[in-house]
Amino acid sequence: MRIFSKISILLALFAVSVAAEAQDAPGVVRRNQASKRGEKQEDKSGVKITDRMQGFFDNQPTHDADLAYMRQIYRQLDLKDTPENQPLYFPEDVVDGQKNLFRIMLGLVVDGKIPAYEYLDGREVFSDQYKVKVGEMLDRFDIFYQTQGSGDRAVYTIEEADVPTGQVLKYYIIEKWEFDRRSSRMKTQVEAICPVLTRTGDYGGEANYPMFWVKFDQLRPYLAQQYVFLSDDNNLPQYSLDDYFNLGMYKGEIYKTKNLRNLSMAQMYGDEDDLKRAQDSIDTRLREFGKNLWVPTREEYLAMKEAEAEAEEAAAKAAEAGEAIPERTTVTDDDNTPAPAATRASARAGRKKSTSSAAKKKKAKVSKPKSAPAQTNANAAKSVRRRKR
Repeated sequence: MRIFSKISILLALFAVSVAAEAQDAPGVVRRNQASKRGEKQEDKSGVKITDRMQGFFDNQPTHDADLAYMRQIYRQLDLKDTPENQPLYFPEDVVDGQKNLFRIMLGLVVDGKIPAYEYLDGREVFSDQYKVKVGEMLDRFDIFYQTQGSGDRAVYTIEEADVPTGQVLKYYIIEKWEFDRRSSRMKTQVEAICPVLTRTGDYGGEANYPMFWVKFDQLRPYLAQQYVFLSDDNNLPQYSLDDYFNLGMYKGEIYKTKNLRNLSMAQMYGDEDDLKRAQDSIDTRLREFGKNLWVPTREEYLAMKEAEAEAEEAAAKAAEAGEAIPERTTVTDDDNTPAPAATRASARAGRKKSTSSAAKKKKAKVSKPKSAPAQTNANAAKSVRRRKR
C-alpha cells in the first residue's frame, strides 16, 4: 500500500510540473472567455465583426499641421424623388436577408452594437454625455417594442412589422472636405448619418423628425456586408453600402454649412433663387478647389485655349443663326395665341425693313430738267409793269 501511495504521489507531482512548464512555455496562450468575447462579436444576422476589422474601417483623422483647408457640409438625401438615393430605401421589408439602411442602423442601436447620439441641430457632439438612451428614443418616436430586464442590462426586441421603415424618407449626413498638403489631395468623407422620420403634422402637411446621429466609421463594417444594385437595368449587386457612401454615389442638396451663427441655408438666403445659387456655388467651389491649386502644363494650357476658342466660335455661330435667343411666348395683337420668339424676331425684321424702304421712297426727290420751259396760261392777262415805252 505504501508503495502504491508513493507512486501515486510521484505521478501527481510529475503531472503538476508538466502543466506548469507548459503554462510557462513561450507561444502557449490560454484563451479565456473575456478574450473570446473581445475577439469576435456576432449579431443575430450572422455578421461577424472583429477588432481588427473595425480598425481597418476607422478613418484616422488628418493632423492639423497637414491641413490646408477644411469645411463641414450638411446634406439632405431625399429618398422619394431622387433615383440615386433609392438604394437606401429598398427593400422596405427583409428579403432574402437583405435589409435597407434604416433597418441596419436601428437594429445595431437597439442591440447595443454601436452608440447613437442626440440630434442637436448643427452643434453635434459625439461624446458619452449625448449618447441616446434606447428606451427613451423608442418612446419618443412611438416605436413599439418589448423589453427584458431593466437599466443598462435591458434587452429590447422590435418586431419587423413595427419598424417604421416606410416613414424614413430622408437622411441627413455630415460631410467633411479636407485638403491634405502632405498628400496634396482633396479628401471627402462622411462623418455621421441621421435618419429622418417623415410624418403628417398636426395641421396637415409633412413634418420631419430627425432621430439620432450614428458615426459612419462605426457603421462601416456592417455596411460593407450589405450589397445593393444601383440600377434597374443591372440587377447584380456589385457595390456595398460602404462603397455607395465612399464613392459619393448619393445625391443631396446642401441644407447647412458650419458657421459661427449656426444658421441654416434657408435662414441665410430667404429667396429660393438666391438659395439655389448659393448651394450651387458652394458645390462648385468644393469640387473645383483641388483643380485650381495646380499650374497646368503647356499641353493642358493649349488644349484649354483651343476648347475656349471652339466654344466662342460655336456661340458666335449660334448668335448669327438666332439660336442664342431664348424661346419665349407672348400674346399677339391679332388673336390671343402665343407666338414663338423666332416668328416675332422675323416679323420685327420685316416691319423694320418695310418702314425703312417706305421712308426712303417718301424722301426721294424728283430732279427737274434744267432747260424746262416755264408753263404759262393763255387766258391770263399780261402784266403792263416795266414795259419799255
